[in-house]
Amino acid sequence: MDADSEEDAVMAVDVLVETTIHRSPAEVSAYAGDPTNAPTWYANIRSVEWRTEPPVRVGSRMDFVAQFLGRRLAYTYEVVEWVTGERLVMRTADGPFPMETTYTWEPVGEGGTRMTLRNRGNPSGFSRVAAPVMERAMRRATTKDLARLKETLEP
Repeated sequence: MDADSEEDAVMAVDVLVETTIHRSPAEVSAYAGDPTNAPTWYANIRSVEWRTEPPVRVGSRMDFVAQFLGRRLAYTYEVVEWVTGERLVMRTADGPFPMETTYTWEPVGEGGTRMTLRNRGNPSGFSRVAAPVMERAMRRATTKDLARLKETLEP
């Protein structure tokens, strides 16, 4: 399957969660869009190490280590889209579960931000069979992660 048709394929796992944070999109995106901060607000992420020099830009690569459903997962994300203060898209460059993560930040209300976090992927092998369980677990985890981010950033 070529890259275009692969991107167009229906993802077996597709989780979208959102929250409103009472801080500006510039502040929320500066913090949440910096992978170095991920272990502070993602419960399952244990560490992040840059393969390329910060700051975030298209082509940046970072190694993540996570604990999910009792398993240690190590994978490399590559930034494929970066619109400062609006959107960040990262895809796994390698790892056990091909994944795309998208953050968006939109102004809402008086100085607030609506942040969405979307994780889509196509598990293979055993992971494909477990996709419905993984999707529910990812939804619970990312909902908690956004709540933790909100708590971290709001005064």
